Formats: sequence, structure tokens, C-alpha cells
Amino acid sequence: MSNWITKNKWNIAFWSTQLFGWGGLHLFSYVVTPDIDGYTETKFYAFALWASFFIGLVSTGLLRTYLKRNIFLEKFTSKEALKIALSVTITAIFYAVVSYSTGYLKGTFDTEEVTTPKFYENFGIEILIFNSFVTILAWTVIYYAVKMVFKFNRDRVERSQLDASLRQAQLNTLKGQINPHFMFNSLNNIRGLMLEDVERSREMLTKLSEMLRYSLTKNDLNAIAVEEELEMVDNYIDLSRIQFEDRLVYEKNIAKEVLTAPIPPMIIQLLVENGVKHGIANLKEGGKITLDIENIENELSIRVRNTGKLRIAQESTQLGLKNIRQRLGLLYGKKATFSLKEESNEVLADIKIPLTS
Repeated sequence: MSNWITKNKWNIAFWSTQLFGWGGLHLFSYVVTPDIDGYTETKFYAFALWASFFIGLVSTGLLRTYLKRNIFLEKFTSKEALKIALSVTITAIFYAVVSYSTGYLKGTFDTEEVTTPKFYENFGIEILIFNSFVTILAWTVIYYAVKMVFKFNRDRVERSQLDASLRQAQLNTLKGQINPHFMFNSLNNIRGLMLEDVERSREMLTKLSEMLRYSLTKNDLNAIAVEEELEMVDNYIDLSRIQFEDRLVYEKNIAKEVLTAPIPPMIIQLLVENGVKHGIANLKEGGKITLDIENIENELSIRVRNTGKLRIAQESTQLGLKNIRQRLGLLYGKKATFSLKEESNEVLADIKIPLTS
């Protein structure tokens, strides 16, 4: 809904600018045109002026539609420049020919006697095309200048939003991922474990401290290596196994070439913990968490499967899922995707992130 409102707002702004721009140009034309023998007061001149105004609106409206669909400033090349040049030329010819034809037909079938100013006598289609080209070219330059200004402002706002979002993500991570409830359970489980295996208890305390250090030091970064995130996930699984024991089965399949790939911190951790908390923990017999990470057509594919039902996960994970979507959107735009669905009594979380070359 918000995207529709934003798009509608920009369309209104564009067409308002169009009306004022073409209206101002033709008002200027009317003012500077010499009034020889009442030429500017004739119906023919009024018709020609209004016709040129509407043809200009239509021509540049069509040009804008083409430019929006076919020219991408993010990957501007000589091919894009050629497209712009051709589209401007074609639009100028269209504007000139339609304007000339309209005026010619009006003059042919109209009975009004009109004395054309002397300096218009040699004003043929060639000069009209040239003037049209200069006008359309100027329109295109202004159009892209305005687009660049708005893009710069939008990027500045998005950068500010990203910084704010990352700070909020850090807080959400500390509250939702390494939260007091998790720490309380982990410490209690480790305390119970100390009566059975002191050496393992010391190892688990080390892992818990590493998780806390990771949360405090890595969340200020926009990206970390996959292998660093996996260490965090392994620590979380080891601590969870104190509570779930054999009920929790964890399997990971990681392609070697993606270990150094950059990802937002805590993304995989969020998905794995979501599977444990809202999948495995709700099943008496326990279940399995499977993590697959690979490079598929220059995209980093992160897939986390857990035994359970999607409705269980949906009851209390909206904050975490919204966190993931927001961070992916701000960091990668529409190039990254995130989906959550149920397949054969399993919940599948699937993230795809573009890999930089």
C-alpha cells in the first residue's frame, strides 16, 4: 500500500511538472511571437499553440515510460547512452511530424484567412524537427537531473535508515537472540551438567561467553564471513543440546567456496534458533535442523529446515522475521529474497543473497 502511495505521489508530481513546464514554454512562445496583422489572435494560432502543448505532453509522457522501463542508471553503459539518444531523436521526430501535420490539416480545411508572419515563411519541417530535437533533449537532461537529485536524496535517507536499522537489529538481537531467558536456561543447564561432567561444563561456559562476545562485537558490522556466523550457530546448537539431548539432531551441508562469502551477522543464527525454539521444542520426540549453504548461479543460497509446522513458528516469530526482511531489503534491495513455507511436515526458511564478483 505504501509503495502504491509513493508511486502515485511521484506520478502526480511528474504530470504537474509536465503541465507547468510545457505550459510555461508555450506561454513564452505566445509572448515573444510578433503580432503581425493580428496573427496571434487568430483561431489558427490558438489551435496550433494548444495542439503543440498537448502533443508535447504526450510525446514526453511516452518518452518517460520508455526511459523508466529500459534505462537503468545503476548499470549505465554506452548501450544505455545510445538508447537515450535514439529515443530522444525518435520522440523529436514524432513531436515535429505530428505538430506539422496537425497545423497543415488545420490550415487546409479551415476557411479562416490568416496572414503568416514573414519569418515563418521558411519554417519547414526540417527546422521544426531541429527545434523539436533541442526541446526534447533539454527535457531529457532536466528529467535525468531531477531523477539524480531525488536518487541522491533517497540513497541518503536509505543509508540513514540502514544505520538506524542495524542499531535496532543489535538491540533486537540482544533481546531476542541472546536474551535473559536463554541465558538463564543455559546457565541452569550448565549448572546441572557440572554434577556429571565438569570438563564439558567448562566448555559450555566458554561457548556461552563466545556467543555473548559475538553479539556485542559483530552486530556493528554490515557483513561478516559465513564461517564466522557458523561458529556462532555451532555454539548455539551445542548449548541447546544440553537441554534437548538426543531430541535435537543438527546437520549442515556447507559448500567450501561460500565460507568466505559476506552475509549480515545473526541472519543464520536467527533462522536456526527459530527452528529450535518454535519447531523442535514443541515436539515431544524432537526433530532435526538442517542447514544448507551453497552458491547457485552467483547467489548465496541459505536454507534452514526444521521438523514441525509453520503455524507454530508464526505464533511468536514475527519480530525476528521482520528484522530479517528489513535488513536484507536495506542492504540488498530487491536483489535479496527471503521466504518461509511448510513442506512435508517441515518448515523451510530460504534466503538468497547476491554474491559480489
